[in-house]
Amino acid sequence: MNILAPVRRDRVLAELPQCLRKEAALHGHKDFHPRVTCACQEHRTGTVGRFKISKVIVVGDLSVGKTCLINRFCKDTFDKNYKATIGVDFEMERFEVLGIPFSLQLWDTAGQERFKCIASTYYRGAQAIIIVFNLNDVASLEHTKQWLADALKENDPSSVLLFLTPAQYALMEKDALQVAQEMKAEYWAVSSLTDPALPLSTYLLPVSGENVREFFFRVAALTFEANVLAELEKSGARRIGDVVRINSDDSNLYLTASKKKPTCCP
Repeated sequence: MNILAPVRRDRVLAELPQCLRKEAALHGHKDFHPRVTCACQEHRTGTVGRFKISKVIVVGDLSVGKTCLINRFCKDTFDKNYKATIGVDFEMERFEVLGIPFSLQLWDTAGQERFKCIASTYYRGAQAIIIVFNLNDVASLEHTKQWLADALKENDPSSVLLFLTPAQYALMEKDALQVAQEMKAEYWAVSSLTDPALPLSTYLLPVSGENVREFFFRVAALTFEANVLAELEKSGARRIGDVVRINSDDSNLYLTASKKKPTCCP
């Protein structure tokens, strides 16, 4: 997908999507960080929205629904006869968050053991890790901690957002919530195939996956927020047009052209 392509109307986020389960949420606040909101209003988001593409990796056991989850969101399709991913694949999705264009690169990694080494080479540089398991498969839930450990070998644990999500519902959600809390991951229960509110007779028809859209909106929003905050910290609140003075006798190299105090973003 072309990064310069216009943002679809259904990919516009004007507010922070809320978590599915308060018991396992990355952040409890209901709105974007005030500094992020202010920076977006003043178009001071640095590389976010212009050049930066945020990387999200999706990991988990074979046949737990990683590809189906991505396809449901990106293409609104579900193929029960899909072929297992070989190595890695990715999709690019464009959003508009608080008026700022924002791109997510969703990396779909293979779940087979023989492709693990290939897939792990693509883990590096992830800003969000989505660990997928099947609630009808106890082993796939038990393996989530190992998938997390493998992904964190290539990433700084303090700089990534973690999400734990099953691709199907079942009765082990209580255990899944506990695992999410231990991982310090946000828990989301999604279904790429069906909407439980629909009768069984409609399952053969194309239906929107339950919570899939809301889940990826949450991933995009939290990743966007983290990126903007990182840009603000990196820039030290300097703005385009600030005067740079190089003087060996003065330790402060940056002089702001305007003496006015900012109206927001303390």
